[in-house]
Amino acid sequence: MPKSETEFVCQSCGWAHPRWVGQCSECGEWNSLVEEQIEQTTGISAASNKPAKSLSLPEVERLSRSFSRFSTGFGELDRVLGSTSDEKGVVQGSVILLAGEPGIGKSTFLTQIGLNMQLSTKKTQKQPVVAYLCGEENPEQILLRIKRLSNSEHKSWEFFTSQQIESSLAALTKLKPAFVIADSAQSFRSRTLTGTAGSVGQVRMVTDKLTEWAKKNNIPVFIVGHVTKGGGIAGPKVLEHIVDVVLEISGERTTDLRLVRAHKNRFGATDEVGVFQMTEAGMEEVLNPSAMLVQSSTAGIPGSVLAGILEGSRPLLIELQALVVRSQLAMPRRVGRGVALSRIQVLAAVLEKHCGLRSSEHDIFLSVAGGLVVREPAIDLGCAVAIASSLANKPVPREIAFVGEVGLLGEVRSVAFGESRIKGLKRLGVSKVISHQTHNTVVAVLKELKLIA
Repeated sequence: MPKSETEFVCQSCGWAHPRWVGQCSECGEWNSLVEEQIEQTTGISAASNKPAKSLSLPEVERLSRSFSRFSTGFGELDRVLGSTSDEKGVVQGSVILLAGEPGIGKSTFLTQIGLNMQLSTKKTQKQPVVAYLCGEENPEQILLRIKRLSNSEHKSWEFFTSQQIESSLAALTKLKPAFVIADSAQSFRSRTLTGTAGSVGQVRMVTDKLTEWAKKNNIPVFIVGHVTKGGGIAGPKVLEHIVDVVLEISGERTTDLRLVRAHKNRFGATDEVGVFQMTEAGMEEVLNPSAMLVQSSTAGIPGSVLAGILEGSRPLLIELQALVVRSQLAMPRRVGRGVALSRIQVLAAVLEKHCGLRSSEHDIFLSVAGGLVVREPAIDLGCAVAIASSLANKPVPREIAFVGEVGLLGEVRSVAFGESRIKGLKRLGVSKVISHQTHNTVVAVLKELKLIA
């Protein structure tokens, strides 16, 4: 029996090394090498290999007729996945990786997609079969979720409990389901590799086999993925290169707001965001996120300011809340929720240097209402006005929204897609938008609002 040869492959860049080393010589990553078996080809089989067959453009056009899409039942998700002139949603034969923190709603979301597909089927038609590869839950738990999410009977669900991916794929080939849910990539293993399920090599091999099966049978596959402590997708980086679409569900588990973003999409743009709300009935679309994020009860209170952001290609109106109080500590606190702490420190320094608002003896608490996390600099101006409003104890008119980045010299800078932001905010009911087009400095803005003399 020939001795199997192995090599050490970097899970970040894919570079192969003959022996294990601590740092990859190609990309510089540490502890990223994993031992993998080299696929052996005998001399006879190598000589008998048939030449590769090419496809002409007319043949590709003929094959592309089956390259269709189907709706997930969620307009928000369909927009994130992409669309053509007459179709939207999931592409047949695609592989979609859905990642998110534990308890964020990944399994619930995919179960709802399966239910939506079956509910959209006419009574005269046969219900599409949804195949569920159970790696983390048993079928009884999934059945309880299905009953909680839907009152109708859904018998066209098939559950597979085998952790060996080859046996599950063999059964799926006979079943021919409408689409497959693999929950999760870290729970299955391939018999071609040694090691336990969840190891780097196993996760890569399982995803590779699921992708190969999906392309061959033209059936879409959803794969549930875990995330690391740092927020990245667990497993080798090559995992994201194998699949067609990488979706991430984000949001605080203590709030009901959920955002679905596409980090990679071979069939559409990656600048779209779907907004959802987690309820007892599962994930529900939020068609008007601005109404959810802005409360009318806070109008006329010092420290409450409206700001415009861009989530994907959609302008959103959010509420920024600031609370500035005299500190009892030697080092005043700067606390942010949904806003980076470094931005609060910079804005406080700019307000003190260029606007004469001394905050070195005050605690500053700044929050994005609704639990949203905003990382773009377009909220700088709104944050600065909110801090100044709370410090001066004077309210800001509710019909005004703020868009702009604040520089270290106190200037109001332009932001990306400024025109589309302003037009979108006007459509949301804002009568006046203060930005770099109307004011050059923060001092000018605060003087117009009568927050400083």
